[in-house]
Amino acid sequence: MTDSIAEVVSRGIRTPRSAAVAGIAFGLLLGSAYTLIRISIPADSSADDSWLATRHTAVSVALVLVPFGGIAFLWFIGVVRDHIGAREDRFFSTVFFGSGLLFLAMTFTAAAMAGGMLAAYRVAPEGMATSGLYSFGRDTMFRITNIYAIRMAGVFMISLSTLWRRTGAVPRVLALFTYALALVLLVSISFSLWVVLVFPAWVVAVSIYILVHTMRTSAPANDAAA
Repeated sequence: MTDSIAEVVSRGIRTPRSAAVAGIAFGLLLGSAYTLIRISIPADSSADDSWLATRHTAVSVALVLVPFGGIAFLWFIGVVRDHIGAREDRFFSTVFFGSGLLFLAMTFTAAAMAGGMLAAYRVAPEGMATSGLYSFGRDTMFRITNIYAIRMAGVFMISLSTLWRRTGAVPRVLALFTYALALVLLVSISFSLWVVLVFPAWVVAVSIYILVHTMRTSAPANDAAA
């Protein structure tokens, strides 16, 4: 009787299957935000600030998407930890959790700086370039996103892949593929601004795997209970 009650309670407090959709939402939201920013802001750091007048709407839309993507990312972290379960290693879990939070904090910081630049341009568009605020803000955002945040994303992937490999929570091929993508983020991020899209695309792929795996494993259990 006690075992039966414990089983019902355990099943009730588990993360709902639909929560895996959070990772898909994060990938789509952040991927869309990155794409809008990349096509709106010139890649050349020496370019003038004319895009602030012609493409500010696209950047504003991207900045609206970022916080919602961040909320979905927190759910994704919870889904991944739930998928690993009691097999979770404390050391790598700490690195995994910490790097994820750092990535999110830096992404929010860069987005806030971009929003501040847009607000400053609306107030004094003529003095934006001459004040030095434009160059400082643009270069700082670039460094936060493309040097620090995305490397934290690489650490996030490496620590999670190590957890997967040690616990056998996912197929070995997926863990090794994650290592390869993380190496790309750690080493070659400065070669192309579009490499940042690797991380949200990977999150979408992992979320789809977890969602499908959960559906397959829960179906036999439901049949047996019936």
